[in-house]
Amino acid sequence: MSNQQLDVQIMGQSYILGCPEGGQERLLAAVAKVDEAMCKIRDAGKIKARDRIAVLAALNLAFDQSDSAPDLPAKETPVADMPQASQARLSQLLKRLDQVIEQDGQLI
Repeated sequence: MSNQQLDVQIMGQSYILGCPEGGQERLLAAVAKVDEAMCKIRDAGKIKARDRIAVLAALNLAFDQSDSAPDLPAKETPVADMPQASQARLSQLLKRLDQVIEQDGQLI
């Protein structure tokens, strides 16, 4: 089975992604979900950094996915829809994460 390359856009930025034969429809659907999640967070206006938006979108999508996994917690409120206090707490956690990454140079 051969791979093909797809040129996609996420939050206005182009990416060339490898895609297994027959997987184009699934990949494009995933790209659409990621783009929608990132744009929603960006458009909420509270977070501007693309990398932070990506992390928050990934977390939101993982929470959404956890609905189908019985051992994981129930679906959580998307970050863009959180109360201001929760967003402030999340912002503090992101700052702490940035500090740790700066110290270690890597997350893992």
